[in-house]
Amino acid sequence: MMKIAVVYWSSTGNTESMAQAVAEGAKKAGAETELFTATEFGGDKMDGFDAVAFGCPAMGAEELEDTEFAPMFEGCEGKLSGKKIALFGSYGWGDGEWMRTWEETCQSKGANLVCDSVICQETPDEDALDACRKLGEALV
Repeated sequence: MMKIAVVYWSSTGNTESMAQAVAEGAKKAGAETELFTATEFGGDKMDGFDAVAFGCPAMGAEELEDTEFAPMFEGCEGKLSGKKIALFGSYGWGDGEWMRTWEETCQSKGANLVCDSVICQETPDEDALDACRKLGEALV
């Protein structure tokens, strides 16, 4: 059975809702799935999972949250090569630049991005949550 980690940071609950939907999709597809906040995960846990979904909202000038999430993710970058990865997150402004930059970082580290990333503006609607469930299924 595949083991999937869903790792996220959320301040308003939007990205947390998306993470829960990703986990639902992975479980529905038959994977053993664990949900982690950014403070609960790190590069030392990457080898214990077949695939990882990372979720973080856009912060500041369209960048990853820099206090908890970005340091955790930087610690995982050395383990991205060949790993099945999916990305998701919400934003309040901008055009999704943070996600494009994040995808480029993952690709430059050799990650296997298994599907299109899921982004939504503000609170995820049912379409966004469905896209997150499909993202979870795509990791399996």
